[in-house]
Amino acid sequence: METKNLSDQLVIANKELVIQNQEKEKLATELSNANSELLLQNEEKEKRASELMIANVELEFQNKEKGKRAAELIVAISSWIFKMKKS
Repeated sequence: METKNLSDQLVIANKELVIQNQEKEKLATELSNANSELLLQNEEKEKRASELMIANVELEFQNKEKGKRAAELIVAISSWIFKMKKS
């Protein structure tokens, strides 16, 4: 009788272990999928960061060009004002 009881307990414990293993496998699959998604997101973020760095360099260049143009306009306006005063 005791052997049957122990056998029944082992069968129940084995079934519980099978269920736990299935749940662990499911969780491992979900975690693997989430990890893959995070890797993809990181790649996209790195790509976007590179694009933003390039855009920033371009904006710096444009700002320098605007500064040069502003200086040229100041000189031209000053020259024009000087000529107007002479006239």
